[in-house]
Amino acid sequence: MKNSCTSIKWAFALLVLIAACTALEAQTYKALYNWPEVCNDTGIVPPEVLSQGQDGNFYSTNSCDGKSNGSVYKMTVAGHPSTIWSFDNTAGAPQGGVSLGLDGNFYGTTVGGSGDDGSVFKVTPTGAFKTLCDFTMTSCGAGADGVAPFFSVFPYQGKDGTFYGVASSGGTQGQGTLFKITSGGKLAAIYSFCSQSGCADGANPNLPLQYVDGNFYGTTHNGGGNGNGIVYKITPAGKLTILYTISSQPNEGSPVGVLVEGADGNFWGVTNGVPFISNGIVFKISPSGVFTTVHTFGTGTQNDGAVPQSGLILGSDGNLYGTTNNGGAANNGAIYRVTPAGHVTILYSFCTSSNNCDGYLPATPLTQHTNGQFYGNTDGNSDGGGVFYRVNMKLKPLVDLVNWTDPVGKTVDILGQGFTGATSVSFNGVAAKFDNVSDTFMTATVPSGALTGYVTVKTFTATYKSNRVFLVTPQLTNFTKSGIVGSIVTLTGVSLTQTTAVTIGGKAATFKVVSDTEVKATVPDLAKTGGNIVVTTLGGSASIGPFAIPPFVGTFSPTKGPVGTEVKITGTTFTHASKVTFGGVPATSFEVTNDSQVDAIVPKGAKTGHIEVTTPGGTGTSKGIFTVTQ
Repeated sequence: MKNSCTSIKWAFALLVLIAACTALEAQTYKALYNWPEVCNDTGIVPPEVLSQGQDGNFYSTNSCDGKSNGSVYKMTVAGHPSTIWSFDNTAGAPQGGVSLGLDGNFYGTTVGGSGDDGSVFKVTPTGAFKTLCDFTMTSCGAGADGVAPFFSVFPYQGKDGTFYGVASSGGTQGQGTLFKITSGGKLAAIYSFCSQSGCADGANPNLPLQYVDGNFYGTTHNGGGNGNGIVYKITPAGKLTILYTISSQPNEGSPVGVLVEGADGNFWGVTNGVPFISNGIVFKISPSGVFTTVHTFGTGTQNDGAVPQSGLILGSDGNLYGTTNNGGAANNGAIYRVTPAGHVTILYSFCTSSNNCDGYLPATPLTQHTNGQFYGNTDGNSDGGGVFYRVNMKLKPLVDLVNWTDPVGKTVDILGQGFTGATSVSFNGVAAKFDNVSDTFMTATVPSGALTGYVTVKTFTATYKSNRVFLVTPQLTNFTKSGIVGSIVTLTGVSLTQTTAVTIGGKAATFKVVSDTEVKATVPDLAKTGGNIVVTTLGGSASIGPFAIPPFVGTFSPTKGPVGTEVKITGTTFTHASKVTFGGVPATSFEVTNDSQVDAIVPKGAKTGHIEVTTPGGTGTSKGIFTVTQ
């Protein structure tokens, strides 16, 4: 009996603990500001992305604020908004939010405007506004052919400093473009969608991400062979590769939002399902196109989410976070977490109480602030407006790298907190010079010997780790200009310590890292002359060239004979041989059998001497002598 009572006590304690944990989890959500009802809705048109500024506040857009055609606003983490710019009819209506540039200003897009086709704009944190480009054929320069940019298509600054974005319609086929625009306002389309038969290459693109290889990876909402969109790769030169065509199965639906690179190296995204049929999925896809359905919404517990309208974000804990527009305990939307292993957990269900509705329809993307907490907006609340909210997952404060790949000597912009007390900045342990501009913004110079890895900022009271790895871009400054197969090539440059591969003439080469400024590599078999030498490190790739590979003449058989004798010559790099000589006299008949063999006939007038083979890479001379007999 005593044991039974003890068991009951433990069971009761467990129930109390479960209830406490459930209540604790519910307390991670807090509504910070109730947007008023304006224009018969909240003025929040998803997905309005929140971007953290250098001052630690969020910046985004409202499509309607009751006074104008929309606004760019600032929102404190405590939930206090203020308008910094109001749009009129000539500037259009902003949709999609804004992105932070390296100059500290914000960049966004509108629909409408003076040309009625949308525009790209810049606005400072203090409200100085400039239209960079109207989406018409006359105001942006040659090649401007996108119109009506909306649905999370604010431009973002790429690795090369140029801004990139998408237009959901327009282009040569009217189904959208990927475009780039300079800070001076010159726009050019990189790719126009629906240019293949049946729109196999997709239509109505979502904003892509720029990967470490410099290419753009993204999705389209429509088009593809099944009409549900595609996952694609586009090079900066505009070459598109279809990685995956979304299935015609109803549970998949169409992709929404921006792909995000997960901790596992795959790209993660979501689809929105098909109304009244399915609820969407979470998927991952490798850079090579291996597609996996990770989770199907609405098939788990009864409180599972449904119909996401925005993509995932990568949290500082390595998990992915997102929202669904429907589903959850009250079918008013939910916040969910996805582990790298693909396990989905509903963290919060919206508007479970009719007496105190704390927001519903959370269609806008989550954003993680450098204080470690997540923030977002809903499209509705009990007053007919919306809610700006916070989700506290008890994650540590961090630093956010505005630019996350650069060579030694470049300046990196860093967002965070407590920077007035900064004592050191390091790149994967290598100390860097820094300037703590304000308590929430600092710059650091990529130091000599910097290693690809996390950036760490230390203050008197805390240590902050970057939200992502900083990639130290390698540089090549000099190299051995030519060498035969098997010879050693010396490469000099910067940031070579973490070299993982070397290719010469398109072939993988064995190599040895001598120091951060020197690598030695061996010219491999079958390497082609005239190509570049490429060094790949953990931080990226660098190339230098051209590298010449002259042929090597090894042995020949027979070693003597009269005019007309067929001679088999062996060696390396004989492909594209243009001349064979015997004692300086060109053979009038020869054939390249393969890269290591040439067959030639001793020509009339040939003299006893060396055999030479000439290719685009140079001329190779035999060590031995061919003797011409009578």
